[in-house]
Amino acid sequence: MNSWFKQMQSLVGYRTFTYLTIVVTGLLLFLLLINDVRPEKYDIKQFALSQDTIRSVKTVEDPVKTEEERVRAASEVTSVYQFSEEIGKNRAAIVTSVFDYVLEVKSESQKTSELDPDEEKVPIDEQVNMLKKNLLVLEKEGEGIRFSDDALTTLLLAEESILTNLRDSITTSIRDIMSKPIRSEEVASAKNEIEKRIRSNSSIPENILPTAVLIGRYGINENETLNEELTEARIAQARESIEPTKILQGQVIVQEGQVIDREVYRQLEVIGMLTNQSSLKPIFGLILFITLCMWLVYMQMAKWKSNKEERQSALLVVMLVFILSVVGMKLISLVSDNFDVTIAFLFPTALAPMLVRSLINERFAILTAFLTAAVAGLVFQGGYSVVLQMEITLYILFGGLAGLYVIQGAEKRSHLLQTSMSVVGVNIVFIAFYLLMTQTDYGVSELLFYGIAAVTSGLLSGALTIGLLPFFESAFGLISAMKLIELSNPNHPLLKKILTETPGTYHHSVMVANLADAACESIGADGLLARVGCYYHDIGKTKRPGFFIENQMSHTNPHDSLPPETSRDIILAHGSDGAKLLQKYKMPKEIIDIAQQHHGTTLLKYFYHKAKEDGKLVKEEEYRYAGPKPQKKETAIIAIADSVEAAVRSMKQPTADKIKETVMSIIKDKLHDGQFDECDLTLKELKTVERVLCETLNGIFHSRIEYPQ
Repeated sequence: MNSWFKQMQSLVGYRTFTYLTIVVTGLLLFLLLINDVRPEKYDIKQFALSQDTIRSVKTVEDPVKTEEERVRAASEVTSVYQFSEEIGKNRAAIVTSVFDYVLEVKSESQKTSELDPDEEKVPIDEQVNMLKKNLLVLEKEGEGIRFSDDALTTLLLAEESILTNLRDSITTSIRDIMSKPIRSEEVASAKNEIEKRIRSNSSIPENILPTAVLIGRYGINENETLNEELTEARIAQARESIEPTKILQGQVIVQEGQVIDREVYRQLEVIGMLTNQSSLKPIFGLILFITLCMWLVYMQMAKWKSNKEERQSALLVVMLVFILSVVGMKLISLVSDNFDVTIAFLFPTALAPMLVRSLINERFAILTAFLTAAVAGLVFQGGYSVVLQMEITLYILFGGLAGLYVIQGAEKRSHLLQTSMSVVGVNIVFIAFYLLMTQTDYGVSELLFYGIAAVTSGLLSGALTIGLLPFFESAFGLISAMKLIELSNPNHPLLKKILTETPGTYHHSVMVANLADAACESIGADGLLARVGCYYHDIGKTKRPGFFIENQMSHTNPHDSLPPETSRDIILAHGSDGAKLLQKYKMPKEIIDIAQQHHGTTLLKYFYHKAKEDGKLVKEEEYRYAGPKPQKKETAIIAIADSVEAAVRSMKQPTADKIKETVMSIIKDKLHDGQFDECDLTLKELKTVERVLCETLNGIFHSRIEYPQ
């Protein structure tokens, strides 16, 4: 699988491979989750018997019931009427004006006769016309009374005293009746009342009575009118005060065996639980959810400072662990309906974070914990949860984070089981919280199941992590801390080979490992990888052990009798020989790279100068290691530590100043030679490495007391 993975990377390119991996993972996730977000549908017809007890899967407003309640509330609002005393005063004033006009015409007619006795009295017809003209003013203002000529004649012929008394009597009655509220439907009875009063007045002549009744009935009008604006405002307020009628989540819509009448069918339509209703909203929501998850993974990978190959490996591991976790959830959810308890608590909460933490790093593991918990809420949503089953989401999140933080100090596979016990403890605490918060009485069998589920989940997290780690390590060419610990075991065949065949090289490797480990830890690099890589970095020397000075116990150097070209080929070959041997034993790529790159393309100075002293025409390139140059910080630091250890060990009386001068010289030489050009080791980090190497070497080569013979 590892070779297939590399072929795919080289074939499509880094960016395309990354996008393709994210898209394929998103599609797989969509296919796995699509059924979990689709609401349950029923193929039912009106007036048929329900085959199931159907409950509402969500809380929705029932618009029909809501409108019925609002109409009822609006109908109960009483209309708002507004009483006006001014209307009564105005009507009385109009009636008074009518009589004043009559008296005025009569007065003018009398004045004319008195001024000119020979002048005939103004004919009654002319008086009627004059009165009509005066009354016309009221008609134009919309307040006039339509009198017949006979009625006006009757008024004009009446005595002034009678008219005055009649005016006062009618206006008094109008004011009295209009002082009380009169609505439009009460106007007729009010008019009848004033007519009754007028007819009961014996002082009114019989011939004037009809006209007086006409004037009196005219004077009565409604004085309490409907305030439409305020009434509408109260109706609107009453409608708004009615809360929407809702069909609640979990509410029984129809019982099994009950007839599905029009009302039940309508409610099912409102909820959207009929098969003839389709909604794309859940699908779009799922697409947004998956897009968010994939974007977070992509951003995390983009911000990770590592080479492209490692990024792609990390991306594949995270996606594969994520998908496998979802598949596991789906398998559990398929049988969950057959149990009365929540069997989702059996899911190994810390599996995904622990795997990713062991294979990649903590940041990816935290992201995996959150994504796994979020998806679990969708997969395990049961009952009538609309979006997420929050208790399962929090259960998996807490368990995952607990396993993640405890596993930080775990460097052996046995430590994973100890981590599992911590996860068990967190699971038990959370389930206890869950059972207490539900405020439901549980039987002994249910409590026993939840306790077993918490223990099973934690133990499965550790057991499956141990079981799956080798698969991921071999499939993706990754190396975990636990794998490195295993490789550092002195009983490993290759380490035994170094120890027995090249004991000097073995001792040198251990010394370099101590230096490199301390230096890497000081700058935040992987000290464990550097240490284990140092153990194997000179494995190629086991092919010709006697040609390397640390293994020459007889103090005879075979290079003294060999031409520099031959010595050059033997020395330069130990890097490639080591890489081939490590590949043969299927060692991790990181260890092979260290063996191949720890000398970079440095110059084999001793034999290069020896060849020049022999008078031969030599090229510098022929005496350089094949490389490549160190690609990672750890390899670059090993290269420094390797040269420093050999140089300091060759000193007869190493002092702190000599050690510091040697370390600075070696780092400066490699820096100027461009050996760190292809790794991201900074000058600041080089200064830290220099300081730590000096401190460590001073501790190793400290001065000792010279004991007497």
